[in-house]
Amino acid sequence: MIRKPTIITLFLTSCFLLLLSTCTKDKGKLDNGFPEEISNILVKKCATPGCHTTASKENAAGLGLETWDQLFEGDHNGAVCIPYRHDYSTIFLFTNTDSTKGAVNVPTMPLSQYNNPRPPLSSEEMKILTDWIDAGAPNSEGKIAFADNPNRKKIYVTNQGCDVVTVFDAATQLQMRYINVGVSAQIESPHMIKVAPDGKYWYVVFSASGSQYLQKYNTSDDSYAGQINITSGSWNTLAISNDSKYGFAVDWNPDGRVAYVNLENMSLVNPNPIWGGSGLFPDAHGSAINAKGDTLYLTSQAGSYIMKVPVNDPGSADTVNLTPTSFPSPQLEAHIIAFSPDSLYYYVTCQKTNEVRVKRVSDDALVAAIPTGTFPLEMSFSKTKPYLFVTCEYDLTPPETNRGSVFIINYITNTPVPNGNLRLNMSEPHGIAVDDANGLVYVGNRNISGASVPHHSTSCGGTNGFISFIDLNTLTVIADKKIEVAVDPYSIAIR
Repeated sequence: MIRKPTIITLFLTSCFLLLLSTCTKDKGKLDNGFPEEISNILVKKCATPGCHTTASKENAAGLGLETWDQLFEGDHNGAVCIPYRHDYSTIFLFTNTDSTKGAVNVPTMPLSQYNNPRPPLSSEEMKILTDWIDAGAPNSEGKIAFADNPNRKKIYVTNQGCDVVTVFDAATQLQMRYINVGVSAQIESPHMIKVAPDGKYWYVVFSASGSQYLQKYNTSDDSYAGQINITSGSWNTLAISNDSKYGFAVDWNPDGRVAYVNLENMSLVNPNPIWGGSGLFPDAHGSAINAKGDTLYLTSQAGSYIMKVPVNDPGSADTVNLTPTSFPSPQLEAHIIAFSPDSLYYYVTCQKTNEVRVKRVSDDALVAAIPTGTFPLEMSFSKTKPYLFVTCEYDLTPPETNRGSVFIINYITNTPVPNGNLRLNMSEPHGIAVDDANGLVYVGNRNISGASVPHHSTSCGGTNGFISFIDLNTLTVIADKKIEVAVDPYSIAIR
């Protein structure tokens, strides 16, 4: 007699077949998120007891390598793996032993100790690692870090010494990309970066003598979107109209010029595409466009005045002295100009006299002359708190070789904030940007003196700079947070 299978028998058989199918399907698949050949390198050789494990990572610069997710949490110095860029990934830089392949940093990893000798990675393993990083460092399912959200909030930093822009993820404050900029094999020095008010594109100008281009990139994926030849010059600053349609690039020379650009189609605006060049804008440097978009404000770097330039009639520019009287006046060396969030005042850093001067837009009356630290340069306003942050590149910080500060001004009262001259973790600070949403201020430290010893070197050469962070709520420098980037971080912009 043949018995019919019971319900219990059918259920158990189905479970067994499902389990068998699952095991067959996932055979060889790892649960750490790494592709198998990468896991064989990073997990088996680096995530070992006492090194880059969850239990011991705090003794290994805070870097865990047991999973793909841990890799992209970075370490105490920031990101260790930059998708598509092995040359800026410390996971490569500290495992590489072949100087013909890139920078070699010490100590070589895996770390070899007297009681635990470990050989460096082989050339074959290094090729597997670099090829994987340059392919985006995907996980076992093909996911690439930071590529999932085209609306991601980002921080952009120009690196003048390497012709790259470092892109930070604002949520984690980690470096997520390094983007090559410029057109020449020679260093062109990306000087200023600006994100358009509509957030769709970022733009960069170059200050090296003979630079010719204004470049445009998509903020969604940081891909190249176009460029325009604005003629040879030393293009230092860029102002963008509030409707994001027009840009004004400034050539800092004794015979200063302005390139008037249609940013939508990347073309020069006729009939007056290049302004100045005939003594009209001497030593023009800082730039800002007013709220209406009809007047460009320029500073005279070697002077004590600004120039108000009608967009439709640049030849009729008006000169406004920054002192109460016209002549004689102290030499101010007006550097950068910026409008207050309500557009009722404009602020000018005066690097010669170590102050910020404030003028009223309606009648150009001098409202205040606010003393700052030594050599004030860049400025950034908070829109949620009444603070203006000013980088003072040459302010001395003990030891004196490690110099620079950030000076804080209450822009409602136009007075210095008590204890608002912040010096910790500074080394020639220049670029600065306020991130109101995350309650942070980003400060780009050029570190030209090398007083802050870099954690690593890159294939670009030179001395790396770093980003330091100010807590917007407490107005204090975050002492244990300092992220190293490529050489000479100069300008910062936020999307």
